[in-house]
Amino acid sequence: MLIALSVLANVSSASAQAGPSPAPLPHVETHALPSVSAPPIHFDAEKATKAYLARISGKARERSDAYFEGGYWLLLVDTLYAVAVAAILLFTRASAWMRNRAQKITRSRFWQVPIYVVQYMIVVTILTLPLSIYEGFIRERAYGLSNQNFLQWSGDFGTQFLVDVVQMVILATIVYSVIRATPKAWWLWGTAVVVAFFAVFILVEPVFIAPLFNHYTPLPDSPIKRDILSLARANGIPADNVYEFDASRQSNRISANVSGLLGTTRISMTDNLMKQSTPAEIKAVLGHEMGHYVMNHVFLLLGGLSLLVLIGFGLTNWGFNRLTAVFGGVWDVRGIDDPAGLPALLAIFTVLGLLGTPLENTIIRTSEHEADIFGLNASRQPDGFATAALKLATYRKLEPTPLEEFIFYDHPSGHTRIHDAMVWKAEHINDPDIKAGPVSPQ
Repeated sequence: MLIALSVLANVSSASAQAGPSPAPLPHVETHALPSVSAPPIHFDAEKATKAYLARISGKARERSDAYFEGGYWLLLVDTLYAVAVAAILLFTRASAWMRNRAQKITRSRFWQVPIYVVQYMIVVTILTLPLSIYEGFIRERAYGLSNQNFLQWSGDFGTQFLVDVVQMVILATIVYSVIRATPKAWWLWGTAVVVAFFAVFILVEPVFIAPLFNHYTPLPDSPIKRDILSLARANGIPADNVYEFDASRQSNRISANVSGLLGTTRISMTDNLMKQSTPAEIKAVLGHEMGHYVMNHVFLLLGGLSLLVLIGFGLTNWGFNRLTAVFGGVWDVRGIDDPAGLPALLAIFTVLGLLGTPLENTIIRTSEHEADIFGLNASRQPDGFATAALKLATYRKLEPTPLEEFIFYDHPSGHTRIHDAMVWKAEHINDPDIKAGPVSPQ
């Protein structure tokens, strides 16, 4: 034991004196990589925007401007016409007669409302038919925007009338029930009813209403369909198919949408978009539409528009009480819970809607601009987006003044959209896919 301890002590002493030895390191040779200096790409977004806009000129530009500017006056004409129709129904006591007829059919105040509304919708549709024919058929044909003959247009008009009657019956019946329950605060609860109604409509429209006007079929398998579905999956959109509908039976306008909620989500595109557009344009348009879905614009718009409805209902309540204080005896309208006063309520709300046009358009236009930017980032097709914007110039003025765009545009103008696309391209000009893409006009 003494000998063993002596040996261990000597080994430990020798190790302590020697200290740790460094581990062997491999020799690594380093070489500097050759520098790659690509010449900077010159791209002028302003110049490209002007070059794109110059592609629509002469009579095509004049026709587009005239069509869109005519819509400014139609906003006023529609409002004045609606007020005139309401005045006829009220001062001739035709509205009171329809209410009395409903009272003869049933003593239930609940059921009197839908009976009155059906009569009201029929009479108003007949009185406004000349203006509807001019705006929906004659004017559209004159500008080359409609593909329908009068019989075809009348069929769609009749279908829309039935849809409007059902919607109006449901909404008015519920709102008048609210008015009877809370006559002083009806405008608060009425706003909640209207917003809830809009939300339900968004759910049922793509499944039950849209197919009444067009035939929807799954898009056949193709590279563009695979690209669209890939774009949808990349952005968390729960859609496993793309539908095409025959909008060409009505017009030549291009369009698409991502609609529905809670399992009813559907990606749809017109056959016009498929026939008239390049793959780059289709992806740019679908990227925009997906932006609305991903950024929850449906809920944001419901929130913004509900505020406008709340203000509108509050002012309508105030205006109705003052009008009936003066004309209630002449109209034979007994109070705000009297359905015979519906023409007055709608006339006041229509006038307020005209005055609130800039605010409503700004709310919608802001969401459209956000979807534009989303679509550019998602699809990475700035030139496709620019040329798609030019295709919309058949019925939208390309270069409005800033005041025009603020008041009358519920979408960004063609100039704004093309400029945004070219600015986006300028910021991504050195990206490999943008370098390899189409050359913008300069």
